[in-house]
Amino acid sequence: MNDVRERMKSGKLYFCSDPDLAREQMMCLDKLYDYNQTRPTEVEKRQRLLEEILADVGENCYLEPPLHANWGCNTHLGKNVYANFNLTLVDDCDIYIGDSVMIGPNVTIATAGHPVEPELRRKLGQYNIPVFIGENVWIGAGAVILPGVRIGENSVIGAGSIVTKDIPANVVAVGNPCRVLRPIGERDRKYYYRDREIDL
Repeated sequence: MNDVRERMKSGKLYFCSDPDLAREQMMCLDKLYDYNQTRPTEVEKRQRLLEEILADVGENCYLEPPLHANWGCNTHLGKNVYANFNLTLVDDCDIYIGDSVMIGPNVTIATAGHPVEPELRRKLGQYNIPVFIGENVWIGAGAVILPGVRIGENSVIGAGSIVTKDIPANVVAVGNPCRVLRPIGERDRKYYYRDREIDL
């Protein structure tokens, strides 16, 4: 498996110095620049650009500019995905975001990493492992999702968390490194925040 494009998607180590890849990436970044320069009233233009930039965009998705991405074309959005300001997608391989995911401001989702060994880094060594975010997940402000992580449906990732390992479905997980705090349960059906009761 010597082709750099194959290695990018394989999880294997590769050297990201291919000039053709660099040119292709620059075209993606140009479109992303255009997206980030749109006015709030240019809803249709934003939607068109988002569909050109990303691999898949489901119905009713909204990503608040500025949006940052290494590529864009490796990110897959389900339906009803919302992301606040400054979402950073280090999408050197696939990021899958399920339906009805909510993402707070300043979140980073990274598929790419570099080896610890200094000489490999000096030669621009890199590896990429896909990230999977299940349906109806809420990722709090400033969280960082690292390569290879899977987050199960309905889970909540607390603000500022560094997610280094898989998180199961239906839990609240927080911290650095991110750990499961508790399951989502009966109390969450009564209170929406601390001691504030749901009254709808």
